[in-house]
Amino acid sequence: MHRTLFTLALLLFTGLASAADRPNVLFLISDDLNNYLGCYGDEKAKTPNIDALAARGVRFDKAYCSFPLCGPSRNSMLTGLYPNSTGILTNSLIFRQTIPSHISLPQAFRLDGYFAGRIGKLYHYNVPNSIGTNGHDDPGSWELELNPAGVDRTDEGPIVTLTPGQYGGTLSWYASPKSDEFHTDAMLAKDAEWVLERCAKEKDRPFFLAVGFYRPHTPYVAPEKPYFDYYPTETMRPYQKVTDNPEDVPAAALGSYKKDQDQLTDELHRQCAQAYYASISFLDTQVGRVVAALDRLGLAENTIIVFTSDHGYHMGEHGLYQKQSLFEGSARVPLLIVAPGKTKGGVVKEPVSHVDLYPTLTELAGVKAPNNLQGQSLVPMLQDPAAKGRGWALTQVARGGGLKPKVAAAAPAKGKGAKRFFGYSLRTDRWRYTEWDEGREGAELYDHESDPGEVVNLAKKPEHAATVAELSKTLQEAAKTTFPKDGVTPPVKEGAMWAPNLFKP
Repeated sequence: MHRTLFTLALLLFTGLASAADRPNVLFLISDDLNNYLGCYGDEKAKTPNIDALAARGVRFDKAYCSFPLCGPSRNSMLTGLYPNSTGILTNSLIFRQTIPSHISLPQAFRLDGYFAGRIGKLYHYNVPNSIGTNGHDDPGSWELELNPAGVDRTDEGPIVTLTPGQYGGTLSWYASPKSDEFHTDAMLAKDAEWVLERCAKEKDRPFFLAVGFYRPHTPYVAPEKPYFDYYPTETMRPYQKVTDNPEDVPAAALGSYKKDQDQLTDELHRQCAQAYYASISFLDTQVGRVVAALDRLGLAENTIIVFTSDHGYHMGEHGLYQKQSLFEGSARVPLLIVAPGKTKGGVVKEPVSHVDLYPTLTELAGVKAPNNLQGQSLVPMLQDPAAKGRGWALTQVARGGGLKPKVAAAAPAKGKGAKRFFGYSLRTDRWRYTEWDEGREGAELYDHESDPGEVVNLAKKPEHAATVAELSKTLQEAAKTTFPKDGVTPPVKEGAMWAPNLFKP
C-alpha cells in the first residue's frame, strides 16, 4: 500500500522541481553511534563503507549534538533549532506539540517540490518496542513512511541484560544466529534500494530520502557471523569504574550513571563492548548497500549524502555508559557530508553542530528555509575545510527534577520537588568548558591539546582563571542564543514540557 502511494506521489508532483536542476539528498542517520569508526581513528573498528564515504566527501572532526538524548537531539536537528526553542527536552515528544507551525527540514524540501520519504527512525522511537511503527514521527515531514521490523524486534532470544525484562534503556546485547536479511537495518537498506530504484526511473522530481538505522542502539543485536567474530572480547578496552573519577569532577557531570551498571564486571563489560562494535560493523554493511545502490543507479553525481548519529555514546569512558553526559564521548557525533561539485573533500577541524545541517542542506539545494533557524551554513567549510565558522558548539543536558541516574555517593537532590537545572558545555577548537547550573553545581575545563580523554579538570586551577572567565562569558552568551527570538518562533507557555527561563536562576 505504502509503495503504491509512493509511486502515485512521484507521478502527481512531476514537474514541480526538475531533478536535473536540483540535487537529491540522501540523509543517513544511525542511533546511539559514537566515533568508534575507522575514519575517526578507531583502530579496532571495521567500518570500510563508512570510511569510504568519508573519503569521498568532507569529514567533520568536531561535530556535536545539541542535547545527548534521542528525542531532544533529533527534534533539534530536524528543525534547525536548539532544544530551548523547540521545547523538546525529553523523549516521546514531537515539536508539533510546542511549535506546530514550524517547518521541518524534510518539510522544507517537500514544500519546494521534492519527494520526501522516511525509512526507519528519524524522530524519536522507543527502541526496540517502536520498531515497525511510526513511533513519535511527524507526518507533515514525509510523503512516504516505511517501517520494517526484523528479528531484533520480533524475536528477543536469550538477550543478556542488566535489568531483567528490559532491553532498551539498560545495557543489553545478543549475538543473533540469524543472517543479515532477517534484521531490521538490513530491511531498511533493502527498502532504501527499492525507493532509489523508483526515484531513478521518475527522474523529473528530486528526492529527500531519509534512512534512519537502529543500530547500534540497545539491545546491541547483530548477526554473530561475521560481526561478533571481528571483535574478540579480550581486545576490548579495560573496564573503568565511575568511582575512579577524580574528586574534582562535579557530581552532576556523572549524573548519567545508572544503578544497574553496578552489576558490570570486567567480563560483562568486554562482552558489552564487543556487541556494540559488532552492531556498528553490521550498520556499516547496510550503509554500504544503500550508497552502492545510489552509485549503481547513476544517482550519486547529483546526490548530497549526509551521515551522522543522533548523539554520541559512552562505552565505559569515565565509568559511564550510553548517553546524557557532557563529556566528549556523549556530545560528539560523526558527521560526513558528500556534496558533488560543491566540495573538494578533506577534514574540517572547526567545531560544528547538528543545528547547522538545516541551513547547509537548504543552501546546497537552493531550497527556501525559515528565517528563524539558529545554525550556521557549513557550505564555506565544504568548499574550504580551513574556513572558520562561529568557533564553538554548544551542548546541553538536564539534571535534577526527579531524574534518577545519579552517582549514589555524591548525587544532587533527586525525587519529587528536587531542583531541576541544566548543564551547558562549550566546545571550542582547544577547550571543553562546562557549567552546571551556571556554576553553582560545578564547572569543568579540559584542554584537548594535552588531555583528549578529559581526565584533568582545570576549572579551579589559578593559572587557568583567565581562560575560565573568557569561556564562561562565551558560554553564557551562546546559551542565550538557544532561546527563541521574539516574534520569530511561536511562543510557548510555561508548563510541564518547557519553561523559557530554565537557564536563568
